[in-house]
Amino acid sequence: MSFKCEVCGKGALVGNNISHANNKSKKRSLPNLQSVRANVNGSIKRVRVCMRCLKAGKVMKAA
Repeated sequence: MSFKCEVCGKGALVGNNISHANNKSKKRSLPNLQSVRANVNGSIKRVRVCMRCLKAGKVMKAA
């Protein structure tokens, strides 16, 4: 299961944790994905969508 929004394609970001002594270690920032039952092309499917797409109304939730 990948950490990717099925609507906008937002995925994980990779960067560095940098300490006061300038030591660097890798970190991952994951998007806030929610599993939602939604209407997709007239049928109800379960999709993983980021909260930005849900709030913007890009996904029609199934009742």
